[in-house]
Amino acid sequence: MDEEARVLRDYLTFTVPHITVLAGAILGILMIIGVPVRTALGIFAIAYGLMLTVLGLIIRPHVSGNLLYRLTMAFFVGLVAVGAFLLLRGG
Repeated sequence: MDEEARVLRDYLTFTVPHITVLAGAILGILMIIGVPVRTALGIFAIAYGLMLTVLGLIIRPHVSGNLLYRLTMAFFVGLVAVGAFLLLRGG
């Protein structure tokens, strides 16, 4: 495994679980206060995608040439787009 892949693996391994817990807490709070499911999921997807995208932008100088990095960034931005779609189409 090359150095860029190792750095990417370490960043994702040690930071994504924390972001997931925070985004899950946001979703839980939205569900508890009675926000409609589609709206809550849209807000969750946007928040989760934005946090992951910010993480990706922070680690960019270390791993920008890695194909896996580019694919994960596309997924993160796609998650924000899905969240926006859910908010626009939701109730």
